[in-house]
Amino acid sequence: MGRDTIANVLTSIRNADMDRKGMVRITSTTITENLVKILLREGFIKNVRKHRENNKDFLVLTLRHRRNRKRLDRTSLNLKRISRPGLRIYSNYQRIPRILGGIGIVILSTSRGLMTDREARLEGVGGEILCYIW
Repeated sequence: MGRDTIANVLTSIRNADMDRKGMVRITSTTITENLVKILLREGFIKNVRKHRENNKDFLVLTLRHRRNRKRLDRTSLNLKRISRPGLRIYSNYQRIPRILGGIGIVILSTSRGLMTDREARLEGVGGEILCYIW
């Protein structure tokens, strides 16, 4: 595990989705909890529960799968990390990109916490673009 917790979370979810696993266990931090809350609210995952083991907190995510996937190499959940520790990407609220014409979401880290692109446009705040999800 590297130092980029957001990339670790996205990679764990992407790998479990490609392998068609039903559950993923990730370490619980404040930023991962907020990220998972957004994924749950937007309908990309089914359920989240907190689990404690050996004085460490974990989040257990239940993934949502499409029933009729015809091709095995296509995933139902696409996650792309944009801003990273070596290269931060910032945007004001007017230049936040739209993913697939608004079907996907952009998760931003703003001064008011983590929020989606729609929420940031409504509130008129910009921030660091963390990831794209579609």
